[in-house]
Amino acid sequence: MWAFMSSAIPWLAVYGFGAHIKSTQKKLIILNKGIVEEYPLDEIQNLLIVGGHTLNSTTIFHLLRNGSYISFFEPDGTPVGIVRPFGNCNDKEIHQLQAELPRHRYATMIAQASLKSRLIAIEHLQDQRESDLLYDGELQILHNALNEMEYLVKLDEIRRLSNLTSDMYYEILSRDIPACFNFKRRTVRPQCDPINAMLSFGYAMLYGNCCVSVLGARLDPDLGLLHEGPGALVQDFIGPFKAEMIDPVVCSTAHDSLKPGDFEQTSSRCMLSDTLVKNLICAFKKSIDNQKIDRQINNFLKTIQKVEDFTVMY
Repeated sequence: MWAFMSSAIPWLAVYGFGAHIKSTQKKLIILNKGIVEEYPLDEIQNLLIVGGHTLNSTTIFHLLRNGSYISFFEPDGTPVGIVRPFGNCNDKEIHQLQAELPRHRYATMIAQASLKSRLIAIEHLQDQRESDLLYDGELQILHNALNEMEYLVKLDEIRRLSNLTSDMYYEILSRDIPACFNFKRRTVRPQCDPINAMLSFGYAMLYGNCCVSVLGARLDPDLGLLHEGPGALVQDFIGPFKAEMIDPVVCSTAHDSLKPGDFEQTSSRCMLSDTLVKNLICAFKKSIDNQKIDRQINNFLKTIQKVEDFTVMY
């Protein structure tokens, strides 16, 4: 288990298994393996619980009364759900404006921004490694897809092309990862290699951070533009940020410090060690730009209120 919070990034993550989460009227208390950590309740905007822990019901009451949110994730970082304070539901007017948006236009912009960010990441990675990660024709395929997105008519077509280019990106990324870690492509849970496990953990932290801004803006996190389902809007916003804020940390960790003792692999899953998780959280603290996420969410809010034009940051 590892917990993190600062005034600059007002979220607290508890990762792993076996921690006991309690509270007093003013403090949140985390007990794990004989170590006690305390945090002021009024400074916690979002408690992220990743894995299996014991959460005292009184603590839930204290957090919700303070206006805090509680987000739950599977051990591999897959989002499960969010508990919100009673009465702090999404504003009906904003929800209506959000529902009336022309999804096609916004979905196209988000898909294009996600692909552009990945193209930039590939370029930076090639410059850094001084090697060509691309096979003949791959770069042209990605640029053609970027141009094609603008002319697609149906949302399903945009999603299909976005997923295709995403798969290509991770396959290209895998060529930079040492072969001993057996990372070939982005996989769904459960994660069976340490690279996918680190990516999932990083994306979970990015997701939780973005949730704070989305819910703080009274937006409906489930009413997405490109994505559909629970947390769809959050997935929309973090898509263009993944290649900038998470992937470089994972790649550099794989190259510079990752060793067999940092993870435990079975035939069905891969679990990261507490030490590795602690190091990743410190790295993600630096790489996740909370102010940039806030600016993106505020821009979207002002867009649906017809105050600003929509811009996708990446």
